[in-house]
Amino acid sequence: AAPPATRAAIDAMLSQPLAVMLDSVRASLQAQPVTRATLPAEIVRDWVAPDGRERVQANPSGDANDNATIHRFRDAVLAVTPAASGLPVATQAAAFTIAGAFVQAGAIAFLLVSLFLWLVLRDLREVLFTLAPVILSIFLTLGTCVVIGQPINFANIIAFPLLFGVGVAFHIYFVMAWRGGATNLLQSALARAVLFSALATGTAFGSLWLSDHPGTASMGKILMISLAWTLVCALVFEPALLGPVRTKRQRR
Repeated sequence: AAPPATRAAIDAMLSQPLAVMLDSVRASLQAQPVTRATLPAEIVRDWVAPDGRERVQANPSGDANDNATIHRFRDAVLAVTPAASGLPVATQAAAFTIAGAFVQAGAIAFLLVSLFLWLVLRDLREVLFTLAPVILSIFLTLGTCVVIGQPINFANIIAFPLLFGVGVAFHIYFVMAWRGGATNLLQSALARAVLFSALATGTAFGSLWLSDHPGTASMGKILMISLAWTLVCALVFEPALLGPVRTKRQRR
């Protein structure tokens, strides 16, 4: 058996944390009035500025997860106090910044791709033949998202620049073949190559759609929709848009 002194030391070591916890519980059960003087200084500083100005917090009425509700709330608050800040103001400002950056990046990408197509093709008509189906597939993708109720958010908006690149890559093959005098484009090996390339790309996009992450899954879903419309425009709309094969004189 352990000596009495050792047992006493062990009992003290085990009982001391219990005593501290019981004292903490006992103190928490003894409620006292809370005033500004009894609050910690860091908490007071969050609500009262050193010059005496006090912070006022307002919450929107309605669904706080609805973007339209947050937008109306932000406009109403800023109409009263333009210096307001907080999550609704920051969220809307971030949304405007991201949307503006996306529009700017899309315009720059469109101009650069158009410039490169002009340098390669040297024909404005052929440049338009390449870009028109891409623009059509973008509008069809957006229309499909509206019909099925798929929202466009910060996670899946990146799908549209990818759609622009994939669409141009598919359509320029048909334009170059038509320019070279190829006929029966839909029955050609080129059409089968584009189809198999789209299927291979679709496996990657489909794996994103099956993701457990909601943002990644929505991005994969929009990519699959856009890829399907890009393939339809490449195999159906593009050959119809190109029309009859030009003669050698016209090609020169």
